[in-house]
Amino acid sequence: MKRSRIHVTGASGSGTTTLARSLANHWSVPHADADDYFWLPSDPPYVNMRPENERLNLMQRLFVPGGAWVLSGSMLGWGESVVDQCDAVIFLSLNFEERMHRLETREITRRAGGEFDEVAWGQFLEWAQGYDDPIFKGRSRARHEKWLRGLNKPVLRLDGAQTREQLVAAVLNWQPSVRRNQSV
Repeated sequence: MKRSRIHVTGASGSGTTTLARSLANHWSVPHADADDYFWLPSDPPYVNMRPENERLNLMQRLFVPGGAWVLSGSMLGWGESVVDQCDAVIFLSLNFEERMHRLETREITRRAGGEFDEVAWGQFLEWAQGYDDPIFKGRSRARHEKWLRGLNKPVLRLDGAQTREQLVAAVLNWQPSVRRNQSV
């Protein structure tokens, strides 16, 4: 696969940011993360949402018009105008236990040396665990699957348990025009 406009999405903890950064570095193109546009800067982070029109305007100003970029995260329900400008979507999945382990490890690292907000962590963990519940109202596998089926662009499905190198190689070797919703 050549340098493109790629959206890497999946559950929190599945490796979307890691893969997106690796691809962007390999192609020497910008990497953007949806959370950086969804949330207003704050300390602690992830407290106040940025209004939707401001998110989209900021993305349009900062990277969307570029010829190639990699965007990580999820924009279900608000970022369709950006996704429409992607050349392809990569969907990462990962089993529940490994995903939860990664999130706990990430949180321990993130909070090292700082204050730990047990209430915020508990709320996030409950939200992240809901992903695999088909009736969960937030971001869920069921909502992602429905969204992916409705896309009119190539979709590559990858197992986030693979190494970073294996994931990057799978993307680089992918022929997106071959068929939609391909799994590797």
